Amino acid sequence: MTTTVSPPEKYKPVPFIKGNPIVGNLLEFVRDRLSLLQRMADQGDVVGMRFGRIPAILFNRPEDIQSILVEHAYDFDKGDLIHHVFRPLIGDSIFSSEGDFHHQQRELMDPSFQPHTIANYAESAGFYAEQLQQTWAEGAIIDIHQQMGSLSMSIFGKVLFDADALRETDDLGAAIAMILEYAARAISRFLPIPYNWPVPLHRRTYKAVALIRSDFQRFIDERRAKPGERNDLLSLLLQARDENGQPMNSEQLMTECQSLFAAGHETMVTALTWSWYLLCQHPEIYTKLQQEVDRALEGRTPTYADLVRLPSCLQVFKESMRIYPPAFAFFRQALHDVEIDGYLVPKGRLAFIVPYTLHRRPDYFPEPEKFDPERFTPEREKQLPRNAFLPFGAGSRTCIGKHFALMEGPLLLATLAQRVTFRLLPGQQIVADPVRHLTLRPKGEVNVTVTRR
Repeated sequence: MTTTVSPPEKYKPVPFIKGNPIVGNLLEFVRDRLSLLQRMADQGDVVGMRFGRIPAILFNRPEDIQSILVEHAYDFDKGDLIHHVFRPLIGDSIFSSEGDFHHQQRELMDPSFQPHTIANYAESAGFYAEQLQQTWAEGAIIDIHQQMGSLSMSIFGKVLFDADALRETDDLGAAIAMILEYAARAISRFLPIPYNWPVPLHRRTYKAVALIRSDFQRFIDERRAKPGERNDLLSLLLQARDENGQPMNSEQLMTECQSLFAAGHETMVTALTWSWYLLCQHPEIYTKLQQEVDRALEGRTPTYADLVRLPSCLQVFKESMRIYPPAFAFFRQALHDVEIDGYLVPKGRLAFIVPYTLHRRPDYFPEPEKFDPERFTPEREKQLPRNAFLPFGAGSRTCIGKHFALMEGPLLLATLAQRVTFRLLPGQQIVADPVRHLTLRPKGEVNVTVTRR
């Protein structure tokens, strides 16, 4: 059931979904946000909701998303909530910065994330995946969610800092998890407790941030002392210069390293876990992928050059991100009144963009709940409208790690699929948990049995 808010006559009215007179749709958003967002999308391409007295508008049409993220990119920003949560936590990184400063940082960092550069890190992905799979005995029961977390942290530690043996279970891993938990809780509340209030969650977060900064500073100091000797992203960022020939200052470098590590690690864990979960649920697709891997690799650890011979791995990875997009929802806040497809987005209003619902449009993805990696064959993917598939955002804020993710994910699937087969342990209820995590991670463990090949 919806109500309609009438804007000035020249604009189309936005239908608002019914909510509590006082808190609006906030409680439903906190308790079961995926159902709320899908219910809204089912009612139309443009539907409003309220977080208390704060209205927001869901735009679920690719053309409108293009308008918001590309054509009107500088008429919106990330919003007060993002700024209030992330700036006190880690500083003003490429994730949370705005305007000219964001543009400057993007120009400075982009060359370090282009395909010809990230190709150098394919070997690290294969190496750590091979190391990990050797620890799994025949018939072992493992939590694939936790194992992908350890694998992702090892790879990001190597790629960003050329550091070995980082694990989700060590102190740094626990600290990264702590700041992500804080950010997820703060964003869920929409009216977060100020970060400088020393409540228990914040005190734990302060300690986590201090530990992360201490470890990262050690990596930075080591690299400054011996420049040019390492092949990692930190070395590239230290060498980067803006248009005036100036490098990033030390504090900005720290801020960007924290943001890259946390965001890259979190999204990769999520995408890999759901990829294995979906493959386990569809053994015929799993078998097809393994047959492709066996033919292409013949027992070798895959390299960057092998990606062209592993199309099924990329298709599985993309289809998993379609069904369970790590960044399942985000918003932009209007800096002034903006018209989107005849609808008014007043100054200060939030425009919601939800890949989770966008990826379930049956007009673009028939039988949207069906796991069908062949949706992403080159021929079929070309038929999709621009922005119908949106796991990495669009426009000037497209995820800077997009190329890295599309290299790392398929290579890890290929490496592990060649060595082992996973089977889901029966009796588990695996559901997405968007409340306690920044991304669409599963709630709790995802236990599988390992069969060695």
